[in-house]
Amino acid sequence: MPTVDRRQFLKLAAALGATLASGCVPVRPSSSGWRERRDLYPQGVASGDPDEQSVLLWTRRPYADGRKSATLLVEIADDPAFTRVIATTAVRVLPESDWTCRVLVADLQPAREYWYRFVDEDGSGSRIGRTLTAPAPDDSQPARFAFVSCQCLPEGAMNAYRKMIFEDERAAPEERIGFVLHLGDFIYEVVQYPDQVKNGRYDRKLTFPIKYPKGKVVAKNRFWVPDSLEDYRVAYKAYLLDPDLQDARARWPFVCIWDNHEISWNGWQSIQEFAGTDGWVPAQTLKVAGNQAWFEYQPARVLPPGSKLDTFNAPPVVDTLVKDFDDTGLGTEANNLAAINSLIIYRALRWGRHIDLILTDQRSFRSRDPGNHDEINPLFEGDTLGFVPEELWAQLDAGRDYANGHPPAKLSFGDKSVANYRAAEAAQTMLGAKQKAWFLERLRGAKATWKIWGTSLGTPDQRVDPQNLPAALGKWPDGAGFGLMATYDWGGTYHERAEIFDAVRDAGITGFAIVAGDRHSFWAGYAAKALPPAAFEPVGVTFVGGSISSVGSAEANEHNFKKDDPQRPLYVANINGGPPQPTMNLLLRHGVRSALEYARSGDHEKARAVSNPDLAPHLSFVDVGGHGYATVRVDANTMVTEFVCIPRPIARSPGTDGGPLRYRVRHEVSLWRAGERPQMRQTVVEGDAGLAV
Repeated sequence: MPTVDRRQFLKLAAALGATLASGCVPVRPSSSGWRERRDLYPQGVASGDPDEQSVLLWTRRPYADGRKSATLLVEIADDPAFTRVIATTAVRVLPESDWTCRVLVADLQPAREYWYRFVDEDGSGSRIGRTLTAPAPDDSQPARFAFVSCQCLPEGAMNAYRKMIFEDERAAPEERIGFVLHLGDFIYEVVQYPDQVKNGRYDRKLTFPIKYPKGKVVAKNRFWVPDSLEDYRVAYKAYLLDPDLQDARARWPFVCIWDNHEISWNGWQSIQEFAGTDGWVPAQTLKVAGNQAWFEYQPARVLPPGSKLDTFNAPPVVDTLVKDFDDTGLGTEANNLAAINSLIIYRALRWGRHIDLILTDQRSFRSRDPGNHDEINPLFEGDTLGFVPEELWAQLDAGRDYANGHPPAKLSFGDKSVANYRAAEAAQTMLGAKQKAWFLERLRGAKATWKIWGTSLGTPDQRVDPQNLPAALGKWPDGAGFGLMATYDWGGTYHERAEIFDAVRDAGITGFAIVAGDRHSFWAGYAAKALPPAAFEPVGVTFVGGSISSVGSAEANEHNFKKDDPQRPLYVANINGGPPQPTMNLLLRHGVRSALEYARSGDHEKARAVSNPDLAPHLSFVDVGGHGYATVRVDANTMVTEFVCIPRPIARSPGTDGGPLRYRVRHEVSLWRAGERPQMRQTVVEGDAGLAV
């Protein structure tokens, strides 16, 4: 953000629903009489979205005595003992905002460390939080941040945060993390109650920290989901009782976007879809409620239309079936538009000379999933493999734009065919027209060394080569070519992804990097719009971080593929009766023959020797069983991304270090010139990455 005067900060604070505090006051010791009472601030404190001269602060101080408001004092100091208080202000908390508050602290110094705390009228204080401001846009010092995603409280522990804190506290000051980028699924709105769970889930013994005051049952009584604003608030309050998550928010500023579970499992725009439920569930009221709860509990620099200073200005909406869509797939029903526009979270952040971070929303404006149509089902009757032919998906994704405007009349797989129901429809969009135009403009105008796209959904293709399967494992039709293991994210949004990557190429953009979440696994590789036999032309690098705690494919495969299933070796191997190993890593990176060879011999070198070179030149690392976090360090010449992988987080680590590491793997990329291909160098720094490398 460019330098702005105090009047502009006042306007910004009001738009953000925040109180303004200024650092332009005489420095003095604290006189608040603060006495720490963490029990009165049960969700702790947090900060978010820093720029070079301001940062948002957050806390929640609930009252149960029937009062209609309360006043807190916030103190900001440049020392942890608060002997040098540089700003104070009074902030109201209201039941209408679930007793949460947001304070924009302005007139700060760039690249500085600050401490803050809240105090009520009785002197009872919150815990102390630490935050940092961004370096000035011309600051050439190296910069470092972490990125995380997918923390399911009922089914796992947040040991990754404890590990991150432990390592950061012991790092040299210049090597410490500047902010934490949270790429979505901060909460999981789908929860289970004890009567819905018989034996836990996979390796997990589930806990039950959330009980919705209202809620509704979905997916044939498999899950409860929110059915009111208070339900969403209950989820956030439960998550923020976790000590490791709370400590992380008190140590670093967070920069957050949402994925699906902050609002709805299979939701898009303001529409919900649930397994076992026929048709779409109109959910404009719940989209607004989910947006409001996110706004109340995340200190994000977002601008709700017409927001009041103290409360979210929720538009009045009615749940109405969305029937009409414009040419880009955006539902034109008035309540749908009001709901999705009630909070806009796509935004950009500058961090010194080396980072332009551009964040996008993949859920609010996306068009309907082109594969989620009953018309396609006859093609897959009797199929046992579960892969989607790559060419078939390209036809579904591109719609009328396929083959430069010449889509086929029929969609075919093997000897089956159906009418091409996508032939007259526009290509799938994840961003929607307005957000995409904004994104491409920001990307072309980015001036920092590294242009980093933060997206909740991963971009690498999840490709397999079932044409190499032995007949005993399943029949892949002749001529069907490569298949896709999954199509739901950017890895299957070919047309729009190509539009973005072509814009990078055509503008001569260098230092283009993508960081993503959602897959519950670690991926590293190259950003390319197409794979062999088409031309492979990388324009950047791409990374996906493992989940904080949510179950990954490796764990699910160990339980879902039984020992006598002939397809199990493609996904899991138990060499000489030993522990399960994820051959799925080899399947995705090297192909069918590699996975089967390792399952047979247990020899990694033999498995790599039969790798299919045309399958995945875009991948350099895949671990479908990875939990933990990733860090990024950039300077004028190099980007280094480290995957910090921890053991399966089934229970909370008892120590202060977050428990042991599985591995630490470094991916180093030198800045390339326009027209050159990026080159990634990989080093296993610590531990054993197994079949991921």
